[in-house]
Amino acid sequence: MKKIQSLLLFLFPLLLSFFLFDNVVSGALLGGWQPIQDVNDSHVQEIGQFAVTEYNKNAKTNLQFQKVVRGESQVVAGFNYRLILEATNKGVANNYEAVVWEQSWTNSRNLTSFRHV
Repeated sequence: MKKIQSLLLFLFPLLLSFFLFDNVVSGALLGGWQPIQDVNDSHVQEIGQFAVTEYNKNAKTNLQFQKVVRGESQVVAGFNYRLILEATNKGVANNYEAVVWEQSWTNSRNLTSFRHV
């Protein structure tokens, strides 16, 4: 048992160092924002639509989602998506920034912020 504990105490920092080094070199540091390469991906567009729908419910408005223009994602206990999206209000197009937290394994989504940009 003592040998296993010693081995784990040796391997854990080594594996942690490798993980952190690998992520820093690849530019994907855990918790950092990373650009979304394909904002036309159906899942990204779905999250944009979700953001507008939730905002409309909470603010009692009638924005019409058009598309996600650009965005970033962040690994947390799930994913944060910070999206710049286009929506129309009475026929006038505007851009908005929405942040949506998603935890896919629990089927949870939450609009955490929404503002005109």
